[in-house]
This record gives sequence, structure tokens and C-alpha cells, in this order.
Amino acid sequence: MIIRMNPDTPDTKQSAAPANLGWRLLAMVYDAVIALALLFVISALSLAVLPGHKPVTPGSAASYGVFAAIWGVLGAYAVLSWRFGGQTIGMKPWRLKVVTAHGLRPGWRALGIRYAVASLTLGAALLWSVFDPERRGLHDIAAGTLLVRVKTKSA
Repeated sequence: MIIRMNPDTPDTKQSAAPANLGWRLLAMVYDAVIALALLFVISALSLAVLPGHKPVTPGSAASYGVFAAIWGVLGAYAVLSWRFGGQTIGMKPWRLKVVTAHGLRPGWRALGIRYAVASLTLGAALLWSVFDPERRGLHDIAAGTLLVRVKTKSA
């Protein structure tokens, strides 16, 4: 399946094909570095605002607050990256992009659903891409999105 990127533009020079699991995993390795940096920032902020600058106690309200902050910040990184550039930093070197079935930019709601399903299933939703003919993960199916690898035609 080849998708024409930006189908409303007649002079487009890009087409794309659904990305396989290998490309997805490579992008996730790169994005793990960004996620680690964000985790450091959240941890530093939580230490700065807690009384005595001590780590949170497991099972406390503060620990749930830190967990929610981590989930929210990582979600903001992913959703904002997908919405404004179509890709996260980890997806750029591999020319991966999140699009709708028509090759357009997905909306906020779809991207939020995509992140929620992917993160709440701890990435297991990604495994469905091995069996799906369009290589969609369950998070892509739920959100109506598709992860593609962009092929740029030479001019």
C-alpha cells in the first residue's frame, strides 16, 4: 500500500508505505533517550518541591502525582510532536510519520487516543502491526492513524 502524502497538493514529491515493526522499534530506541531526559527533569522538579527534598514514598499520594506527571509530560511530547511535525525526534532519522489513512495530519483527539492506547497497553498494542495487512498497531486502529515511512522521490 503506497500513500500519497498531502494528496490535495498536486506537486507533491512524497509517497509513503506503512512502517514495519523494525522501523518502529528503532524510533523507540531514539525516543527512549528523550524520555529519559524528561524523566530526569520531572524527578528533579519533584525533589525540588517536596518537603525536605526527599524522594516520594512509594504508594503515597505524591508518588501517584509524580507518576501522573511523567505520563502527562511524555504524552505531551508525543502528541505535540505528532501534531506539529508528524513525527517525534526518534522518528525523524527513519523518515517515519503519523498520518491519517488519507495521508493527512491527524487531529488532537486521534493523537490523544493513539498515545493513551499505546501507553496503557505498555506497548503491547504495537505487536498487532506484525499481523495487520496495513501494519497498524492497535493504537493506530483505535485512533484511525497510520505510521508510514516516507519515500522522497528525486526531482
